[in-house]
Amino acid sequence: MARILLVEDERVIRAEIERILKRDGHELVAVASVAAAEQERPECFDLVITDVRLAGETGDVLLERVGQTPVIMMTAYGSVSAAVDAMKRGAADYLSKPFEPRELSAAVERVLRHRTAISSSDESAPGEPYDIVATEASPMQETLRWARKVAPTEASVLILGESGTGKELIARAVHNQSARTGAFVPVNCASIPETLLESELFGHEKGAFTGAMSRQEGLVHAADGGTLFLDEIGELSQAAQARLLRILQQHEVRRVGARRAESVDIRLVAATHRNLPMLVEQGDFRADLYFRLKVVEIAIPPLRQRRDDIPALADVFLARATARLGRQPAELDRHAVAAMRAYKWPGNVRELQHAIERAVILHEFGPITAELLGLPTSRPCEPIEGQINVDDASLEGYLKRFVLSHQGELSETELAKRLGISRKTLWERRQRMGIPRRESRPPEQ
Repeated sequence: MARILLVEDERVIRAEIERILKRDGHELVAVASVAAAEQERPECFDLVITDVRLAGETGDVLLERVGQTPVIMMTAYGSVSAAVDAMKRGAADYLSKPFEPRELSAAVERVLRHRTAISSSDESAPGEPYDIVATEASPMQETLRWARKVAPTEASVLILGESGTGKELIARAVHNQSARTGAFVPVNCASIPETLLESELFGHEKGAFTGAMSRQEGLVHAADGGTLFLDEIGELSQAAQARLLRILQQHEVRRVGARRAESVDIRLVAATHRNLPMLVEQGDFRADLYFRLKVVEIAIPPLRQRRDDIPALADVFLARATARLGRQPAELDRHAVAAMRAYKWPGNVRELQHAIERAVILHEFGPITAELLGLPTSRPCEPIEGQINVDDASLEGYLKRFVLSHQGELSETELAKRLGISRKTLWERRQRMGIPRRESRPPEQ
């Protein structure tokens, strides 16, 4: 349950929103103006929901007066430009009137969930990437606890986890929370051809091999004073393993073809999805290097074991994808959320991110569905507890009453404008809600 401040000067709409949010289990304080809102100290609430057009000061001035409290903006004069402007000025979300009860409920849940994830990260783990989302009971909390403990030290770290679980994100978090001032240099050992891997990592002298036309520093040199992250370290050749071991033991690196070694100060963080002890038994990985790497082991749980994190992760990826692709803010419908929770995600967090991006590209209007995510929907989805049923007293009922009352004197264009929606949206809602069009209406302007 959250404590929410509602600022809305239309009594009927204020009462309806209050009814919906109280039904969702939230504690609500409802006022009619910015001045009244400021008397309630909006910075002390979990969320502020305000109309833009109010008597007196406009609601958007609250964006500068609420501190860290997130704000959802509402307006009957919605447009893409207004939504983008509100988001740029700090609004957490944007709703165009009239909206359905489920749209309001989903927006509130999404913003509160995001606020909880970010505040948890800010308080306990400064420097962690935005993508690291973990609910209070998530098995990911143990992973983050180990990362925070080892970060201030100089110990080598071995990160274990399936492909796509976010091993590089944890490695970056370890680096960001350390005292190291050099660069974080990530290297995917599996993506570099074996014949070039040693040269790329350790550098080479001119003439060291065919095609070596000049002296070149390696990625180890680039990480001097910082952190070298070797992903898929199980793919290193025996020769590369020997060179890496020398760096860890002697803190020096020798370029391919060089006679002398150079001092280097790196912290090594390695990751793999392979079974390194088995590779050691098979003779494919050096035992002495393995024990040097596993000073601290951090295991990342697969996404299927952290289902409660999925909605918050999806919100992060959805906000990022819509911003990058220049799309309007969107939301996931409850069936999509249920399908995401039920799916096993063999590709883990990376697969979820790609699914969200696919959905944003294909999305045209309305909430994002499980079909747009490309997820199976053969099993019926369980209803969400507290789901709002649309009735005549709802905001959708308000739209229906408004259209039936005014379509005799207003054209479709004028109706849509007064409602703050497009003609296309008005037509879609007519079809869905069965609102008939009167024949005796004025001609379109």
